[in-house]
Amino acid sequence: MNIEALIKEALLEDITDPTGIIPTGDHSSLAIFGHQSHGYAQLLVKEDGILAGVDLAKQIFAEVDPTLEIEYLKLDGTPIHKGDIVLKAKGNILSLLRAERLVLNFMQRMSGIATTTTKYVNAVAGTNCKILDTRKTTPNLRAIEKWAVRIGGGHNHRFGLYDMIMLKDNHVDFAGGITNAIEYANAYKSKHQLSIQIEIETRNLEEVKQVLAIGNVQRIMLDNFSPALVKEAVVLIDKKYETEASGGITLDTIKDYAATGVDFISVGALTHSVKSLDLSFKAFINE
Repeated sequence: MNIEALIKEALLEDITDPTGIIPTGDHSSLAIFGHQSHGYAQLLVKEDGILAGVDLAKQIFAEVDPTLEIEYLKLDGTPIHKGDIVLKAKGNILSLLRAERLVLNFMQRMSGIATTTTKYVNAVAGTNCKILDTRKTTPNLRAIEKWAVRIGGGHNHRFGLYDMIMLKDNHVDFAGGITNAIEYANAYKSKHQLSIQIEIETRNLEEVKQVLAIGNVQRIMLDNFSPALVKEAVVLIDKKYETEASGGITLDTIKDYAATGVDFISVGALTHSVKSLDLSFKAFINE
């Protein structure tokens, strides 16, 4: 989804009764403040981590009210600590309160993803291995979550089903085997004049050998292999194709996988089960 459209939809979600029975609006704020009421607020850090979502917050504040004055004290990718101030804001109170929750929801989620990603990236430091995300993202929030992965130092795998041919176990089994799957994929690429890569998932060393006998792919995924088997597969592949380890790899095991010489490690946990970072948007009386 386009980020500008996502922001507009998210803002409308907060003030619009889908049944149409209740009038549109932030009635909590409208009950107390006039349209000319002005105030000050700041975004506070309540937990150590890596900050992400500042550039998105800029877009949200601009969409809500371009007259808001925002002073940004921290940038995306910055290590932050409890007690830090990320930004200071002043302007129309109704606008500040309308932007508050959307800014927090996105920044907390994105900062959690960036923080987790950085831990994985640091764990493989000193190797040539790159950390990848997956498609295990929140529907319609993939652009935001993959953005946070990049901020945390990780790399994006394919963005969707359209930008890579990725032959997983079901594709292989439904096609009748590795040979058929690879041949069908290359014929499809040729017919439609596509320049996208082909990656194929393998489940054991025998399947790796089958792929090597056929070729015509760009990357081989080693799914649910132990580190010892990944190392053996990497030796077999001998840099003829990119290699990617995947499947249940955690912070406790990732160093062992990276040490095998594999090119990429994909980690679904970067986005599918991450804890949001604790941030708070608080009003204060004097600037």
